[in-house]
Amino acid sequence: MTLDDIRKLLGDDLPAVDTEIETQLASDVVLINQLGHYIINAGGKRLRPILVLLAARACGYQGDIHVRLAATVEFIHTATLLHDDVVDDSNMRRGRESANAVWGNEASVLVGDFLYSRAFQMMVTADNMAIQGVFAEATNRIAEGEVLQLLNIHDADTDEKRYFDVIERKTAKLFEAACEIGGLLGERPEAELAALREYGMSLGIAFQLIDDVLDYSADADELGKNVGDDLAEGKPTLPLIHVLATGSEAQQQLVTAAIENGGIDTLEQVLEAIEASGALDYTRQRAEDYAARARKALSQLPANDFTKAMEAVIDLAIHRRN
Repeated sequence: MTLDDIRKLLGDDLPAVDTEIETQLASDVVLINQLGHYIINAGGKRLRPILVLLAARACGYQGDIHVRLAATVEFIHTATLLHDDVVDDSNMRRGRESANAVWGNEASVLVGDFLYSRAFQMMVTADNMAIQGVFAEATNRIAEGEVLQLLNIHDADTDEKRYFDVIERKTAKLFEAACEIGGLLGERPEAELAALREYGMSLGIAFQLIDDVLDYSADADELGKNVGDDLAEGKPTLPLIHVLATGSEAQQQLVTAAIENGGIDTLEQVLEAIEASGALDYTRQRAEDYAARARKALSQLPANDFTKAMEAVIDLAIHRRN
């Protein structure tokens, strides 16, 4: 099942999400409209909103509030992207200039704040305290993940445990929340909600691990950002951590210096060390392991076309090129 197949399965739901996003972006502050539309319409996959829609329909939900909640998830995700690019001093996002490169850091941070606050305005309209609790917990954990990642930057002593703690909070938590919200809308029992949480968390971790692989292996045009950006920012992602744990003394010294100093002056040598140590294969295998966990969790949900689509999402996340 392709992404287009999944979009067709969802029928009018996904276009309705896009319409909701456009409606909720409206503000009488011109800069919010300009910058918000620039980042929202930058060609993202809408993967997290798709998970809300699929989970809700898989769990038998027949209403329409899932559309607004899917848009809410996308607003939260977009706010994190705006803030990420400022913190990382990134100048490229989804194949074009990042918002902060066009409008500056101050505008990007403040519009990110607008998206967060608008997301909370949207979520309260569901009139469901359990769903509001999921959103509140997720946004708080995401913020913690951002701070933890900041603490790890330029720290070559970052190990796998610390790294996975970051990605569970920073990336996977929103995947988990998107799926649980669908189950809450469908009023499913706790066992199925737990399965949805496990599916979302495992999928989100696998998704981030593939990002780690692509940062050192993809073509920049396909990737939509500069190859080696993580290295330039001094981020110790799993491929680098694996070299530090298993590489030769010379490779370890090279990667340690690259993390501590940042920049891409030694990118070619680092890429050689990553290749020689099998770090990309190791990271892909870890992603496959989490994909298997997501599939196992999915098997605990009712079998229908929507859960089949959720299984297809796992393959799309693992085998993507950007």
